[in-house]
Amino acid sequence: MFATTTEFVGPRIGRDSIYGLLHRECFELFPDEMFADLFMDIGRRSVPPMIVAVVMVLQRLEGCSDREAVDRFAYDLRWKYAAGGLDFDYPGFVHTVLVDMRARLRVSEDPDRIFNVTLQAAKQAGLVGRRRVLDSTCLFDAVATMDTVTLIRSAIRGVLAACDAEVALEARGVLGRDDDYLKAGKPSCDWDDRAAREELVDALARDAYALLGMLDGDRLDPVLEKAAELLATVVGQDLEAGDDGVFRIARRVARDRVISTVDTDARHGHKTSAHGFDGYKGHVAVDPDCELIVSTSVTAGNVGDAAAVTDLLADDLPPTAETAETAETAETMMVESVLEVYGDSAYGTGPVLEDLEAAGAVAYLKTQPARAPGGRFPKTDFQIDLDALTVSCPAGHTVAARPVKDGRTARFGKLCADCPLASQCTASRRGRTIHLGKHERQLAAARAHQTDPAWKSAYTSTRPKVERKIAHLMFRKHGGRRARVRGHTKVAADFALLSAAVNLARLSLLGLERQTSGWAISTA
Repeated sequence: MFATTTEFVGPRIGRDSIYGLLHRECFELFPDEMFADLFMDIGRRSVPPMIVAVVMVLQRLEGCSDREAVDRFAYDLRWKYAAGGLDFDYPGFVHTVLVDMRARLRVSEDPDRIFNVTLQAAKQAGLVGRRRVLDSTCLFDAVATMDTVTLIRSAIRGVLAACDAEVALEARGVLGRDDDYLKAGKPSCDWDDRAAREELVDALARDAYALLGMLDGDRLDPVLEKAAELLATVVGQDLEAGDDGVFRIARRVARDRVISTVDTDARHGHKTSAHGFDGYKGHVAVDPDCELIVSTSVTAGNVGDAAAVTDLLADDLPPTAETAETAETAETMMVESVLEVYGDSAYGTGPVLEDLEAAGAVAYLKTQPARAPGGRFPKTDFQIDLDALTVSCPAGHTVAARPVKDGRTARFGKLCADCPLASQCTASRRGRTIHLGKHERQLAAARAHQTDPAWKSAYTSTRPKVERKIAHLMFRKHGGRRARVRGHTKVAADFALLSAAVNLARLSLLGLERQTSGWAISTA
């Protein structure tokens, strides 16, 4: 009845929907030339890259698997409409095309080009300013967390699978357990019998060390070398030998414990002291004025939020006028170049405050207040002179801050013995001690700024906006809170693609359109 989906879907789709934006601007946002470096001049795939890019964006926004995404493209007219108004009977494609496109992007020089294109369009439209709100969210890994027995046995299987036929035959000769290590899973054992469990753990440990000993000193190919390193890691982190020479599960948790041999980059993490998870952290920097994500980063779950600040603000610090195209633009940048950074107490650390101060940025980062146990005098009740390097207590005693390994320490010692305020200050027989860290000046200044009503007003009116944006990212469990792929590189690329899709949904509401002068916001 209709030549294309445009006449049928167009009147039924709002102009401010993402389908409407992609329909109008898909050829400008994702031209085939944008992906030319991913393909050879001869034998290019029959599916145009622009269509694949549109499908990838809608897939991430709607939380579809690869198979579901190609089904949506085949049967959901909105998807064909978004891809430039294709015919009703436009042929679909197999889901491996999406897998292939992600693989090509991952090894390219610009793997996040879809996110970068959407961000550049927003910047050209004048939407992105000089304020950033930082936050993170947990991303559950796409694999099952392994217990120690499964972890070690799986690592042994990985080494055997990486060996060629001759080396594998030699390797199996040094194994002592009656186990061919061909099938995955946990070995059979009477798990209610403690002696049987310990015997199994010891036998697995001895097989692991026998394999490592056989390979030690040999020149290994990269795949086998990586498998051997993983085996050494999981054995070293989870096992310890007793005085009787028996290997047992260590009664501790390694600092950077590998939790799965399937995804070796995933880690145990804590978003709060009471909330643990396994996987990664997705970090975002959001412009609170236009509510667009301007940068993303992914770290292992056990990495602190402050460690991602450098990546998140890489394009913002330090601001320079060298990138301006005209003197007029440069003058505007000089006036508006002050960067404001907002974040909760996870970002209010000394190193972050120091870096922002050095770059001339204004930090609205909440810093933990100083506290003392038992309701005693906190550090803020002491007069600290960082120029004279002295500390005066509430009773009026002044001592010098002596240098130590990680800063300086002021020890009041005997002065506390006869002090009438000693009970309100310390319970130590050695007297009160005040430690001054390397970033004491920055932390003290930040705590002072937090008491300013203007600072509080700016923080409370700006900081919560990032929570809404994270809610948009995590709206769908599949591909949102739960990672769809394995490995840090893939998870980071997938998170950036999700952010691009959420940005495009926001840009459609703002009225982004291509004009003769470039990207702009429609006033109609």
